[in-house]
Amino acid sequence: MSKKLKFQRITGMHDILPQDQKYFEKIYNTCKSIAEFYGFSKIDTPILEETELFIKGTGDTTDIVQKEMYNLKTKGGDSLTLRPEFTPGVIRAYIEHGMKNLIQPVKLYSYGPVFRYEKPQTGRYRQFYQFNLESIGEKNAVADAQIIQIFYSILSELKFKKLIVKINSIGENRCRSNYKKVFIKYCQSKQSILCSDCKRRLKENPLRILDCKEEKCQKIINDSQIPQIIDYLCEECHAHFKSVLEFLDEIEIPYFLDPYLVRGLDYYTKTTFEIFADNNKNALAGGGRYDNMIKLFGGDDRSAVGGAIGIERIILEMKNLDIKFSETKDSQIFLIQLGELAKKKSLKLLESFRKNKVSVLESFSQDSLKAQLSMANKAGVKYVLILGQKEVLDKTIIIKNMESGQQEIVDIEKVIEKIKKHIK
Repeated sequence: MSKKLKFQRITGMHDILPQDQKYFEKIYNTCKSIAEFYGFSKIDTPILEETELFIKGTGDTTDIVQKEMYNLKTKGGDSLTLRPEFTPGVIRAYIEHGMKNLIQPVKLYSYGPVFRYEKPQTGRYRQFYQFNLESIGEKNAVADAQIIQIFYSILSELKFKKLIVKINSIGENRCRSNYKKVFIKYCQSKQSILCSDCKRRLKENPLRILDCKEEKCQKIINDSQIPQIIDYLCEECHAHFKSVLEFLDEIEIPYFLDPYLVRGLDYYTKTTFEIFADNNKNALAGGGRYDNMIKLFGGDDRSAVGGAIGIERIILEMKNLDIKFSETKDSQIFLIQLGELAKKKSLKLLESFRKNKVSVLESFSQDSLKAQLSMANKAGVKYVLILGQKEVLDKTIIIKNMESGQQEIVDIEKVIEKIKKHIK
């Protein structure tokens, strides 16, 4: 019976192993390239922020604040929280660093880990990575459409098919208040069916009921008699939403009007959206407009819109759909060194290969020719370079073609030039 490991991963956390790094790199590079093309610049905010930032920004009645935040007290008595999302921290940085004085909108992207204490399940972790976009200081509907366009382009670039945008408008406070009255009255008539969380939400934050995933609440949400918020939008919010849809029509992005899409954060105003692929039930990207947060944090009355994608969920779906992407080719060369003198010479030689952007494998831990040839075989390289004591003294090196078995001796100063011709 094997002895149980003393140390293991914390529940809900995961190691990103070498075989998965290629996915993270591919997704990040795709996101970065497209975001920067559209004028977004990278911002890194701290993993730790004041707890009050998220209570005030994300919303004290949200599941994130009530159930999912990792809070801690410092030795000095400060209340800090591991960020559960990027937006409040980015808005805090926007205000703190006087970005209102820059040309508006200020377009920012973020990438990194976020933390939420929730039940671990397939594709969902307590520490997970997100790519985040924020367009701050633009109230025109074109900003909403561009955020959606960028995420749509990222997912298309990652080879997801049959993409569809689910979209809604939840209006502003002034038009939501009328809808809430009607919605509360409707839910009260169904109160006996609601889950325990939604019975609480009915008193604290009734629109959050629309975001519930419990089966019995879903039956209520899908009832044709349930009132729709879009019917209660004020003139301004209705015009804004119409404009967003017209932009999406113009750039030929397919969308589906979902009148019950509110998402799980209190700060959203007007546009909310999620993007799905291949009829999958899990959203790959989501976001919306949040015009009140900057003012809520003590800044100017300034509009903003943004969104995020969860990297692990993207990877899971890429694997489920067997999406392939071209990877960087493995090295075609293995450097074999025999003896201490050859090892010393190899260090300098490897650096020369690096400067010439030629990838080379090696194993300094192995001394025998047989062991190193075996490793070269397993790596599937086309050529091996053999450097022994005699070659060092003669200032030569052996190039061996692993397919034909042919060998040639070349001047060590010309080996890079020679190898480049071979692998071209």
